[in-house]
Amino acid sequence: MTATHRPIAPATDDTRAIAELHDSFARQQAAFAKDPYPTCAERQDHLGAIAAMMLSNRERIRRAVSQDFSVHPELFTDLVEVLGVVGRAVYAAEQLPTWMAPETRFTDPGLYGSAQAAIRYQPKGVVGNIVPWNFPFDLSVGPLVEMLAAGNRVILKPSEFTPACGELLKEMIAATFDADRVTVVTGGVELAREFSRQRWDHLLYTGNPEVGRLIAVEAAKNLVPVTLELGGKCPAILAEDSVDAASVEQVLGTKLIKNGQMCISVDYCLVPREGLGDFVRLAEAHMAEHAPKFTETGDCTGIITERHLDRLIDLLDEARAAGCTIVELQPAAKVDRASRRMPLSLVLDPADDLGVMREEIFGPILVVKPYDTIDDAITHVNAGEKPLGLYVFAKDAAVADRVLTRTSSGGACVNTCAVQGALPALGFGGVGTSGSGRHHGIEGFREFSNPRGVVTRGEGDLIAALYPPYGDIAQAVVTAVLEG
Repeated sequence: MTATHRPIAPATDDTRAIAELHDSFARQQAAFAKDPYPTCAERQDHLGAIAAMMLSNRERIRRAVSQDFSVHPELFTDLVEVLGVVGRAVYAAEQLPTWMAPETRFTDPGLYGSAQAAIRYQPKGVVGNIVPWNFPFDLSVGPLVEMLAAGNRVILKPSEFTPACGELLKEMIAATFDADRVTVVTGGVELAREFSRQRWDHLLYTGNPEVGRLIAVEAAKNLVPVTLELGGKCPAILAEDSVDAASVEQVLGTKLIKNGQMCISVDYCLVPREGLGDFVRLAEAHMAEHAPKFTETGDCTGIITERHLDRLIDLLDEARAAGCTIVELQPAAKVDRASRRMPLSLVLDPADDLGVMREEIFGPILVVKPYDTIDDAITHVNAGEKPLGLYVFAKDAAVADRVLTRTSSGGACVNTCAVQGALPALGFGGVGTSGSGRHHGIEGFREFSNPRGVVTRGEGDLIAALYPPYGDIAQAVVTAVLEG
């Protein structure tokens, strides 16, 4: 997400929620002080509880997500919000003994004798997670997997724009975990502000860069480490040999997920100038064959708010008024305000000062820009902020490697899109204004752990050379190093 399209939050009285936050935070701090290092078996039990919780509440999760989005594909809810989280928990439980094991580090036997050194990963403490609206369970319970795998206590703050999901999440967590282990607080903007002011041992925020900056400033006041997942304009670069049906299927298929409301969706495509017409024809053919009445189906997700819908319409109107060619991929379809469903459109070669090029779109609008050489495409990407995801389609591996080597992004895919966010084993995160830090897999476990360096003294060392007053032993060590 980006700041430019963040819907205005509904007014709320968060007094009670803030009091609940303070109470929960103090309770978890006290509990962590008494039990700062859960065993591997205890952590695996927590992960198993997450998996069971998600599976047993599958139907309720389906209903809650559909209620908040007006329309939401139930099978996609199953795939990502339920089974994706379950798979993440199962993978972490399987890998946890390896992740928790101390990692040996080298010690110079000439100086330190038989001493041993290792990194031991210990829990950080009480961790907060400010959750976005677009994936209300995947981005709340998903990171909870690595937070609990690392041995922490956790407080979740769901988005006020998904109230049905937030209340269900609160109920599910309360039925599964003791409140001093995991709890959920629900509320609006004032709760979010107070949430970021707590002296967390770590804080995760997923959302837009503007709010991310505010949260980072508040966290810095307490020297709280933060993980920021902030999105950006994710490009797809199609090489000359890859303007074909397979590439277009991957791009459009990804764009239709959540109707574009996904931080690693394709925001714009860069295609060879001579292939622009082919791309459009292939896109029209794909939609005509595979999704001719997409906005009338339950697979078309509703835009999260009417204000957000209006913003998307305004972006299209601005591009149209500027003389851009707008290609409606479902020509007979209209915006359905009752369900907030909007058809997918292409915007061809807009000027860089238009909203569709300045803002992260986060909806069913796909910009297509032509380029003359692959180096021009790389230059265009590098002229903007570093994106959360970058996708390159090329049958020539050397071309794909050239793009990956000369660009920077949080994650990337070759000949597909967005899969980097789906793998439980692959660290996920941004770079620059698209974010910092990682969750998923061992990177997530380490993100929410303190990598404590521990040295155990052995025998036959020259540690005394380090202590004043300095004399023969210190001189011998220096001489040995310089002459060695």
